[in-house]
Amino acid sequence: MVGSFEFDAELRSRTGKGDARRSRLQGKIPAIVYGGGADPVQLFLTHHKVAKALENEATYSHILTVKYDGKEEKVILKALQRHPARPIIMHIDFQRVNEKDKLHVHVPLHFINQETSVGVKKGGVVTHAVVEVEVVCLPQNLPEYIEVDLADLDIGDSIHLADLKLPAGVQIHALTQGPEHNLPVAAILATRATDTAE
Repeated sequence: MVGSFEFDAELRSRTGKGDARRSRLQGKIPAIVYGGGADPVQLFLTHHKVAKALENEATYSHILTVKYDGKEEKVILKALQRHPARPIIMHIDFQRVNEKDKLHVHVPLHFINQETSVGVKKGGVVTHAVVEVEVVCLPQNLPEYIEVDLADLDIGDSIHLADLKLPAGVQIHALTQGPEHNLPVAAILATRATDTAE
């Protein structure tokens, strides 16, 4: 698994759309590493290796290592540009990580006990309002995902951001903006069949 979070790269000496287009034809992805009080670095990565790594959901919410020119940079995946019609990654943005600076990262939600929840057993249907949340934390506290337990949800019940159980040192960004941002995450709704039965 650790290998999934390491990317070998090469320095990109020239920039511009023409150079980027030629590099993609050679199976390379233009990328940039920025932030952390250092100058941005233009890079190339190997397309098939990156595509394989991105199949692992954890790649999007882990501290990654980018290796180039004898150096290693700790980064997070900040932006990913894909081709609108073809399975091609067009560009990647990496942001440097400083152990003392808090990160803002989108982390996936893993919904558990959906099929066995109280409301589903009565014929209700689970709806998801969001499938990821933006968290604020130090790099060492960054979770791979956040579990959302739906076991006790009945028909008509919902679970909100403030109800989520977070690891130590992790905050949900929206909740730092005020209680009005305590949005629903998931709910169990009655179906027509359930209404008829009642």
